[in-house]
Amino acid sequence: MAGSRSLSSGLSALQPEAFGADPSGERMARIRRSPHFADGVFQNPGGEARIRPSGSALDLAKAFFDKDTRPRRAPSGPVPVHATTLADLARPPATGLRLTWMGHSSVLAEIDGHRVLFDPVWGERCSPFPFAGPKRLHPAPLPLAALGPVDVVVISHDHYDHLDLPTVKALAGTDTLFAVPLGVGAHLEHWGVSADRLRELDWHEATRIGGLTLTATPARHFCGRGLRNSQHTLWASWSVAGDEHRIFHSGDTGYFDGFKDIGAEHGPFDATMIQIGAYSDLWPKNHTGSGPLPGAWPDIHMNPSQGVQSHLDLQQGRPGGVMLPIHWGTFNLSLHPWAEPGEWTLAAADAVGQPVAVPVPGQPFEPAGNLPTRPWWRDVSRPLNREWPVPEITPEVSRDDLDLVGEG
Repeated sequence: MAGSRSLSSGLSALQPEAFGADPSGERMARIRRSPHFADGVFQNPGGEARIRPSGSALDLAKAFFDKDTRPRRAPSGPVPVHATTLADLARPPATGLRLTWMGHSSVLAEIDGHRVLFDPVWGERCSPFPFAGPKRLHPAPLPLAALGPVDVVVISHDHYDHLDLPTVKALAGTDTLFAVPLGVGAHLEHWGVSADRLRELDWHEATRIGGLTLTATPARHFCGRGLRNSQHTLWASWSVAGDEHRIFHSGDTGYFDGFKDIGAEHGPFDATMIQIGAYSDLWPKNHTGSGPLPGAWPDIHMNPSQGVQSHLDLQQGRPGGVMLPIHWGTFNLSLHPWAEPGEWTLAAADAVGQPVAVPVPGQPFEPAGNLPTRPWWRDVSRPLNREWPVPEITPEVSRDDLDLVGEG
């Protein structure tokens, strides 16, 4: 037994620091008490989510190396980036709410006098290794140190493209607080964030930070950073409510009926940040066949049509607020064309009359002001000529309703 413990300790010492740490002690005891933890793992709403590709290894290899489609999975030139300056962010938003998409799922939200930073990833690769793994397709719009003080950093889950070791270590040297799903605090403490700066929440739990109420809401995904995926850290979407405004960040998730419940309890929202990239027909399928859209789609990521539908659900079935598409454009994480999420989102949103903002990375905008709507990706992408599947208008939202929204 002593030899076994010695081997285990030796293997742990060889693990990259980016693997983080498994929950233990009182944190693990709290996880076991969670109503969403059963049979040794966190459970998804709506039943088990398949997290492995449904195609064979040969299918994946053929799709990955296909000479006709592979060039479309990357931009054809430098991705435009707004050189965000301190002046951009120093002036308070005139309307009380401003969003700055930094690329992928990283968003700075300035809401009712507070600053919230969602899923900050400033690292060069979303990987445990500095020499391998998906590399950024564009630089961060500004250095992390130039961002200025942040009241709270919100993490959706512990995958590398959402929880970034070098970024967390840099933020650990500030006095910002961290709001994270249950179990994720083990990683942050391992990397130098003190326990008193952590607000670690289960689904439906809330914390008050300054004048904001942050609520961890359900999502349909999975977790894990190391070689052994223990499913002992939770994944979440987030509702943030200030005195005047409400916003929502989806994190990573497959489509599920829970968006309607989240909208009923916490919405409607002035703006939503919705995951619309890194989907594939070869990714895990919704084995129940349920959902608002025809065909089988991923369990753990939404395509743009599902993303728009989730926004409508959050807004209680009606177009409203502003949708900011996230989780695309910065890292090549799937097999779809690089520009497809942008094109498909515009088509899906237009079909139901939903306002959508598509800023270049780093471009601040106010949801109640002039929205950035120019499809900038077309400057550096090959044309995509296809008819995009779009959400169907539900019975609660008639075409007459949409016409009235458009006239308003």
